[in-house]
Amino acid sequence: MNFDEIIDRRGTHCQKWDMLDHYYPATAGRGLAMWVADMDFRPPARVQQAVEKMAGHGVYGYFGDDRDYKAAIRWWMAARHGWQVEDEAIFTTHGLVNGTGMCIDAFTAPGDGVVLMTPVYHAFARVTRAAGREVIECPLALRDGRYEMDFDAWDGLVAAQGRARMLILCSPHNPGGRVWTAGELRGVADFCRRHGLILVSDEIHHDLVYPGQRHIPMPLAAPDMLDRLVMMTATTKTFNIAGAHTGNVIIPDPGLRAAFAARMMALGISGNAFGQVMATAAYSPEGADWVDALMVYLAGNRDLFDEGLRAIPGLAPMRLEATYLAWVDFDATGMGAEEFTARVERDAAIAANHGPTFGKGGESFLRFNLATPRARVAEAVERLQNAFADLQ
Repeated sequence: MNFDEIIDRRGTHCQKWDMLDHYYPATAGRGLAMWVADMDFRPPARVQQAVEKMAGHGVYGYFGDDRDYKAAIRWWMAARHGWQVEDEAIFTTHGLVNGTGMCIDAFTAPGDGVVLMTPVYHAFARVTRAAGREVIECPLALRDGRYEMDFDAWDGLVAAQGRARMLILCSPHNPGGRVWTAGELRGVADFCRRHGLILVSDEIHHDLVYPGQRHIPMPLAAPDMLDRLVMMTATTKTFNIAGAHTGNVIIPDPGLRAAFAARMMALGISGNAFGQVMATAAYSPEGADWVDALMVYLAGNRDLFDEGLRAIPGLAPMRLEATYLAWVDFDATGMGAEEFTARVERDAAIAANHGPTFGKGGESFLRFNLATPRARVAEAVERLQNAFADLQ
């Protein structure tokens, strides 16, 4: 597990690096890719070996006999999260953006409202609007540099809209890196119950939690919510195999399962062989050891980045409790978004995600991907300090 190894991903059809100059022309020829949320690390050796075994066989037919695959999912959720899952509850989608779209399609109708706690992962809003549903933004409260839930304000927003049918929760939160407490998760469940909402809990980052923090799966925080709960998890974010496009949609309630299964059948969706073989290999004791080592390494990257940016007056990185996606507030610089973004992209030649794409509350932020060798994080810090040298 050499996370310091610099791996050249250019020329491999890699969105993060091969599309860098296209989306960030100001960085052309010298850009650091800190935008797309995948890692610049190889997955566990066990995953690579599983792919090589498939390639060695040389026949790539339809995937069947998913007993080992589902057993691996059940083992991981029990061993790592204390959560017991039934085989019948597990559906395989083409990643969790697809899973989100499937939930919207199965459990809401055109014109219905979908509640998002913003700022939040931008694909939620994109998929919701593309499906002809209305996004209802419930802004998180920013208190002392940390996001908190504001149910009192949200009750009024949802009641006024009148057409809300679903809430999509990001747990742990992206961006911002919050690990929600048991009380906060209980509050989300009560909020959904009050307003008659299906709760879709996207927990794709649930393994990427820093030492000293503890993620709580929603079924454990609110066991009385299972009749309206849909869980989403995946190996793809945890083990850097996003190209496998394989996600778990786990539905405890038989009635909700039937509705979801009907939409899967109607759309002809089934999993791909490579993704399920990789997931089976990843959810293993070897995979667990790899994740534990990864989080220690990422904690070092987080600390290096935070210290370097806090030395720049006006920059405020939010303290990550989970994820590798640093959320940095530029508000206290006094600059508008156009100016601080230009300094990051043109002067520092760093590609970061623009805060407004995450919804209300993201206007003064940029998001930086820290899942890269430490030398690159150190270089990013130096570039940013130079780009904002006049403030120091």
